[in-house]
Amino acid sequence: MKMFNVASRRRAALLVLITGTLSACQPGPVTDVGQIQITKVASNTLIEASAYEIEQQFTGNIRSGNTTAIGFELAGKINQLAVDSGNSVKQGQLLAQLDTSLLLAEKQELEASLAQNSADLDLAKSTLNRSLELKKQGYTSEQTLDELKGQLNSLKAARQRLRASIAANQLRIEKSTLIAPFDGVIAKRNNNLGEVVALGSPLFTLIQLNNPQAIIGVPVNIAQALNDGQKLPLRVNDTNYSATVAGIGAEVNPVTRTVPVRFTLPTDAPVINGELAYLNYGKRIEQSGYWIPLSSLTDGLRGLWNIYVLVEEEKGQYRIERRDIEILYTRGEQAYITGAVRNNEMYVTHGLHKLVVGEVVTLNTDVASR
Repeated sequence: MKMFNVASRRRAALLVLITGTLSACQPGPVTDVGQIQITKVASNTLIEASAYEIEQQFTGNIRSGNTTAIGFELAGKINQLAVDSGNSVKQGQLLAQLDTSLLLAEKQELEASLAQNSADLDLAKSTLNRSLELKKQGYTSEQTLDELKGQLNSLKAARQRLRASIAANQLRIEKSTLIAPFDGVIAKRNNNLGEVVALGSPLFTLIQLNNPQAIIGVPVNIAQALNDGQKLPLRVNDTNYSATVAGIGAEVNPVTRTVPVRFTLPTDAPVINGELAYLNYGKRIEQSGYWIPLSSLTDGLRGLWNIYVLVEEEKGQYRIERRDIEILYTRGEQAYITGAVRNNEMYVTHGLHKLVVGEVVTLNTDVASR
């Protein structure tokens, strides 16, 4: 019984070994190997252009045609302030006035002196006339007549001097009243009521209305290309205006190395002194090249840039070639290039980091070229 069990175990082990060997000899499942996947790329065609437009932007400030610091021509105490900062004024409107008490007293004194001079002058004329009558009778000497004539002439000169003093006094009284030289807005008031102001001290800053201008510095070569009356686009506070060149400076700013150009804006332009103004200037450069998206550029050697050009191998398949190019100008997401490329060649527009030179690709018609 023991021997039978040993024999049974040996037959079972042999059966397992044979079964495993036969299973190993059977062919495995067949793997379905498909075609090799070829990368699809987005592409576009190079279209040659004969020139390109350079767009440059320069910054300046808005300034009214007249921004004036106005004040009295005389020193004195402020007796009246008729306006304040932020007020709109009309030409000829009263702005402020000085205390004229001393000037009025001086005027009365001068008028009294003139009245006395007139009385002395009348007396001198009468005395001279009587002396001339007495001279005919031989009662008056020539010396006396000469003295009377001299006195009369002196009084006449004094009268002219007094009249000139009265006119000067009246002019000082008039200049003690400050009036607006033009329509505008009071931007700033520098003194208070009752203060004593010095000769020529500015009391107000007056900004003229309806005469907005912009002062913008530009390079010398651009300033030389501009002409008086030329229209150019100007932007202030996100609003575009058609500005007119009103004057071109004749001196280069030693700090910015630019020439100041003065532009006039429409009279109804709602701009404020000191606002930033932006000049957009376009210039045409005559040089052939190609516009391509920045996404189609990749770094090259020796400071150059490259693009991937598609060279057709067979129908529907293209081989990638690297071409050296030079960037002449960029604008937004576009670059204007020249180099080892030809008109109507196809190139890869984006996704260059996934590709290698010499790789065979196909065109991805589902992706719009840019």
